[in-house]
Amino acid sequence: MDISRLYDLFTQSCGVTTDSRKVGKDEIFFALRGESFDGNRFAVQALKDGAAYAVIDSAEVMDGAGEYSERLILVDNTLVALQELARKHRLELAIPIIGIVGSNGKTTTKELVNCVLSQKFTTYATKDNLNNHIGVPLTLLSMDSTTEIGIVEMGASAQKEIELLCSISQPNYGIITNIGNAHLEGFGGKEGIIKGKGELYDYLNTVGGRAFVPAEDSTLCSMAQERTNMATERYSRALAEGYKSQLSGDYNRYNIAAAVAIGQYFDIEQSRIAEAIEGYTPQNNRSQEMTTKRSNLLIIDCYNANPSSMEAAIGNIASKSGEEKLLILGDMLELGEWSLEEHCRILNLAVQVQDAELLLVGREFLRAAHALGIDVTCCADSAEAAEYIEQSQINNTTVLLKGSRGIALEKLIDKL
Repeated sequence: MDISRLYDLFTQSCGVTTDSRKVGKDEIFFALRGESFDGNRFAVQALKDGAAYAVIDSAEVMDGAGEYSERLILVDNTLVALQELARKHRLELAIPIIGIVGSNGKTTTKELVNCVLSQKFTTYATKDNLNNHIGVPLTLLSMDSTTEIGIVEMGASAQKEIELLCSISQPNYGIITNIGNAHLEGFGGKEGIIKGKGELYDYLNTVGGRAFVPAEDSTLCSMAQERTNMATERYSRALAEGYKSQLSGDYNRYNIAAAVAIGQYFDIEQSRIAEAIEGYTPQNNRSQEMTTKRSNLLIIDCYNANPSSMEAAIGNIASKSGEEKLLILGDMLELGEWSLEEHCRILNLAVQVQDAELLLVGREFLRAAHALGIDVTCCADSAEAAEYIEQSQINNTTVLLKGSRGIALEKLIDKL
């Protein structure tokens, strides 16, 4: 089946899904494969549960499908078909798409930009963490004829991934929030990160798009200057001054400034920009603040972590004077051969925070503590850390929770 025919079926459907457990009536189910699953096995059941069609890449599924075989669509590769369908839909939408990339802050920036632009336009932005080779197509296919601007977050852990996502989403506008030491292992070092994140600029340069570039970031300014066919809108962190927000951490002023810059470019009134930013409530353990029954102020920033975001979070809590502090730091994952070096560097920063105790969670921080000869409380995992916290009875303390998602520091919130 060619993509035009599949697109015709899509326009008559109620959307697409890749989860057979949550298939909705008259949706198209895409039977994706993974290392430990094969969606083809559930295609017929998805049809029985109400799907209009099921896209498969296994001819064997046809055998024994009986009356459901007419609604099975056989393709060479279901993932490629999903991506091609999303690419076709993006072209049919013919709307501005803003691509957001970065080592830190891209999700918060995406949420702020969405809040600001929705003051004037009907927008659709990436939900949850649907920012990869599967999530971006699903994001695009969730947009409809009422969508006036799309905001697409693009995540990557290796080179060429942003290039692929750009080829699918085809952004007219873009922003790289920053270049940090995230996914060092996959990108192959700092230069690899610069090249990988720069794939957004490469795409915008090819199509004559426009990038919003933080003026204080010399690396990004230099990268933008090299792409002579790409228009640029430089914005300063000072744009964030005067705006109130519920976000914890001075580093979030850069994310606010980005949203202000984009709002101004799209002619959003200043008062409505302020209203949108002040009204945004951080969620999903990103820059959240919470006061507990034990009178602890929690700074919850444990959705993910890398050396750049960890350094910013430590700097934020260090700036708070006259308070008892506890830094609960979880391992930073996917650093490869740079892991020990970066964990040692972050640990050296953490021990310098005045009036602060440290609780390290994970084997990489334990390795760093041993390498530096620092005597500090270390727990192998979040379960062990939870036991330690229960025994310690922590009260009236400002607590930072910062670590990679795989360390699961959110399990400690109820113990504080």
